[in-house]
Amino acid sequence: MASATVDTHSGDPSHTAPAFIPLEANPELMTSLLRSLGLSSALQIHDVYSLTDPDLLSFIPRPALAVLLVFPVSATYESHRLAEDSLLPLYGGQGPDEPVLWFRQTIRNACGLMGLLHAAANGPARGFVEEGSDLDKLIKKAVDLNVEERSKLLERDPALAKAHQAAAVQGDTTAPDARDDVDLHYVCFVKTDDGTLWELDGRRKGPLNRGRLEKDEDILSPNALAMGPLKFLEREGGDLRFSCVALASSLD
Repeated sequence: MASATVDTHSGDPSHTAPAFIPLEANPELMTSLLRSLGLSSALQIHDVYSLTDPDLLSFIPRPALAVLLVFPVSATYESHRLAEDSLLPLYGGQGPDEPVLWFRQTIRNACGLMGLLHAAANGPARGFVEEGSDLDKLIKKAVDLNVEERSKLLERDPALAKAHQAAAVQGDTTAPDARDDVDLHYVCFVKTDDGTLWELDGRRKGPLNRGRLEKDEDILSPNALAMGPLKFLEREGGDLRFSCVALASSLD
């Protein structure tokens, strides 16, 4: 059964759902948020200045562990999302044998936080979550819960809300109100140990398998980008409101 805090038609949290201040796509801010929750300082968020220029991609330490794409929620995208989701069942996975840990978004304007959680909780990045930290406790609680229970876990986690609030007000631009309607959205891409490329988005019906990568291909490899982020750019044509960040080794 769909969560009472999700609009079942749009996939968005309802207007009565809890709301967070939208998170700016700022690598320093995002890194601070992840580290405050318990991600090791060995990792940080990096700006991705191009998805096609090898010289610009070379500035990011490799292998990259996750990519977060920020994109406009356009009519073209919504049409594609609804058509694809109409063919898929609601996700019902839970337990340690899940290929990925996925969270449905039931908090308004929390898509940036959802992207960061998906990045840190899946693939090799999970090994960098510090034992006993707030993030470690959250992941361990979430693993055995069903989708509805996971959503409630996020809604009721005071450490998560506190860390997000502290980060969201530190952006370079004036933070919008938590109840504002925002037309930009985050989606996360990760590669799991078996080579699968996953698209993780709390507005979808579940995690999406986007294909297989070779052992030496990371999340910023040409194949991963072609099967993931570049698909968004191809659909949206000339819209310039795209940005991208990656989770990778720290430069410190």
